Formats: sequence, structure tokens, C-alpha cells
Amino acid sequence: METLRSEALSDVAYLTAAVLFILSLRGLSSQETARRGNLYGIIGMAIAIVATLTTTIGGASLDPHPILLAAIGGGAVLGALMAARVGMTQMPELVALLHSFVGVAAVLVGYSLELHGDGPGDLKTRIEIYIDVLIGALTFTGSILAFLKLRGSVSGRPTLLPMRHWFNLAMLVGSVGLGVLYAREGELWALAGGTAIACVLGVHLVAAIGGADMPVVVSMLNSYSGWTASAAGFMLDNDLLIVTGALVGSSGAILSYIMCRAMNRSIWNVIFGGFGAEPAKPAAGAPAAPQGEVADIDHETLATKLLEAKSVVIVPGYGMAVARAQHAVRELTEILRGHDKLVRFAIHPVAGRLPGHMNVLLAEANVPYDIVLEMDEINADLPSTDVVIVIGANDIVNPAAEDDPTSPIAGMPVLQVWKSKLVVVNKRSRATGYAGIDNPLFYKPVTKMLFGDARQAIEKVVTVLRTR
Repeated sequence: METLRSEALSDVAYLTAAVLFILSLRGLSSQETARRGNLYGIIGMAIAIVATLTTTIGGASLDPHPILLAAIGGGAVLGALMAARVGMTQMPELVALLHSFVGVAAVLVGYSLELHGDGPGDLKTRIEIYIDVLIGALTFTGSILAFLKLRGSVSGRPTLLPMRHWFNLAMLVGSVGLGVLYAREGELWALAGGTAIACVLGVHLVAAIGGADMPVVVSMLNSYSGWTASAAGFMLDNDLLIVTGALVGSSGAILSYIMCRAMNRSIWNVIFGGFGAEPAKPAAGAPAAPQGEVADIDHETLATKLLEAKSVVIVPGYGMAVARAQHAVRELTEILRGHDKLVRFAIHPVAGRLPGHMNVLLAEANVPYDIVLEMDEINADLPSTDVVIVIGANDIVNPAAEDDPTSPIAGMPVLQVWKSKLVVVNKRSRATGYAGIDNPLFYKPVTKMLFGDARQAIEKVVTVLRTR
């Protein structure tokens, strides 16, 4: 009776945690409810951990090993320190690193069951172990390389090996063959061989992806980590882990698909395409690379233009994150709104290095949610906008996506800022963006360049505006 009662309480706890995880994902879909969504996720995870550590299995109560409790406590402290110390520019690489933890945990649990479980296990168990270890190894090495790319420790340009697709296919066939052998015979060397292939495949897949596609890569690695957790749930016969992993895996896959649609590309093209490896070769009669001088603008002139304008749109990019300029941008917004100007923000789906990167930055600076609009919501209003300020963004406002069929980003939906009456682009230099291609926007008659660090530049404009 006691055992049944314990199992019933465990089931109720797991169900409660699963519902909280669903509410967490729902909350994270909107800026207004994101804090609440995070809280739901924290509570759900706490319930899941406590339920797991206090459950009764086969009439015996689990007695958590002191090392396990120390690991949980140490992990909690380490996570809190990382969250408190990480800068917003480091958030994408931190997320990639956290995905690698999920992958390596799955691999270790799989090998633990193989080496220290109750016998060799049946066919079903070996299949579950192999799939879990395979996805976990791929997620681990792919996430580590993504972390190094986002950190700048290795080049963000894609590394494309000759016949790379055949290489991927050969690794896939090899891993399936070893999986069949391991499932039938339970040979440890087959599991180790499959793990090695998955590690190489994870590195090769991410190495072939260019820097401009890294937001999608981070999202896909999030999906991989979810499927890894779900596979571990089957392996451990843990329903909550299955549900949680499926939620994370499916939501990451859906987000990746949405982002790829925003770039007018298929998800297969992103994962296997090697975007940005080399500049596109102009076709006969195609427009030549943009040439010409850029016109600059100083802080006082920009302040004057802003006071004369009725509507202003601000387009944030990764440069704003690097300069930590979001608080200066919020001050600028408050001043302009105090002068009865219509101020809004235009967010491209792949701005920054992480899905929702710009939204998080603006939320951190307490920019009102109702003036932060997505690309589809604001593009139609840009022709009637008096001033557009582009802060550290490049590829997402590149007109070559619409005008140059030979451009690597041809067909990608972009913010049509050049249709406004005045475009002010704040950049450190005329260098290309993360995609490594030139931007004809800089040479258009409506464009003025405001060179310099984003925070310093915006703060100077704010200082001028406060004196008027």
C-alpha cells in the first residue's frame, strides 16, 4: 500500500511538473509573460527533482548518495553564478554550452546503463541506449563547436570538405550499421564506434554552417538537446523526461523552421548548405558590387533631424549588444516620446546571434513591449517613416536581398529601411556583417553613416537632445 501511495504521489508530481513546463513554454512565447514563464519552469523543475529523489521503487525508498546531492548543490550554485555574471553578448555562446551539457549527460547515462546495468538488457533497451548515446554525442560536439564559433575562438566561416554530403551519408550509414550490430549482439565496441561517428558528425555539421546562420544553429541544437532528453526518458523509463524532452525538441524544431522561413530558405539548406563559404559570382548582366562614397552625419545634425521628425523607427542589431547600448537607446526613446514623436522598434527574426536576442536586450532595458514590433508588422510603415536608425545591424537591412539575384542572401526577407525618408546607420566601420557580404544600403542617397561605438554614439545624441 505504501508503495502504491508513493508511486501515485510521484505520478501526480510528474504530471504537475509537465503542466508547468507547458505553461513555461507558452509564457516564453511573449515578452509580457516571459518572466512568468521562467518562474513556471523553475517551479516545475524543482518539483521534478524532489519527486525523483523521494520516490519509492519496488518497495524501497531511494537513498540519494551524498555525491549526488553535492553535484546538485554545486550545479545550482554554478548555474546561479553563470546567470549572474554572463553578459548579454555572451548569452548565445552560453546557451550553446548548456546544450552540450545535456548531450554529454545523455552519453554518460547511456554508458552507465550499459556497463553497470542489470545484465546486457533486451533488444528494446539496447536500441534506446544506442539512440540516446548517438543523439547525445552529436549534440555534445556540435554544441561545443557552436560555442567556440560564437565565442570567436574559431572562425565563423563555414568549413566545407570535398564531397561533404557523401561524407555525411557515409557516417549515417555507418552509425545505422553499428546500431544494428549493437542491438543484436550487445557488443560494446559497436556502441563506442557509433559514439565516435556521432561526435565527428556533430562537428562536421556545425563546421559547415556559416556565421549568418548561427541563430538557427543554436535553435536546432536546442531541439537536438530536447530529443536527447526524450530518448534518455525512454532509456530510463521516466515519463516526465520523455514529455519534457519532446516539448523542448519540438519547440526548437518549430522555431528553427520559422526562422528559416524568415530567411526564405529551407532548414535543409541551412544545415547542409554552407552559407557564406564564398562570395557569389555575378552572373552576366547582373548588378556589379556597390561602389561609391558614403555620407556621414554628426550627432548634432542627427538630433536636429529627430526633433523635426514625426515618426522614428529603431532597428537594433548585434552591434547594439556588443556595445551594451540598449540602455542609451531606451533613454533616446524616452526623450523622443516626451517630444510627442512616434517611436517604434523593428525586430528581424534572425537579428543577433540567438532567437529573440534583441527582444531580450530591449526588455532588459525596460523598453515598452508595445512599441517593439516584428518585421512583418512594421515593414509596411517604413515608407512613411521620417527617420530610421539602424544600430549595429547589417545583413537584415541589406537591399541586395531584393535587388541582386546573385547575392548569397537573395530572397531573404529584410527590413526595407531604404524606403524611409532618412536612414542613419550606426556602425564602427564600413565592414561587412556576419554574412560577409557588402551592403548597398550604405551608398543610397537616403543613407547617412554615424560611425563609432553604438553606446557612445547614442549617448552623445541623447546629450544633445537634453539641451534642446
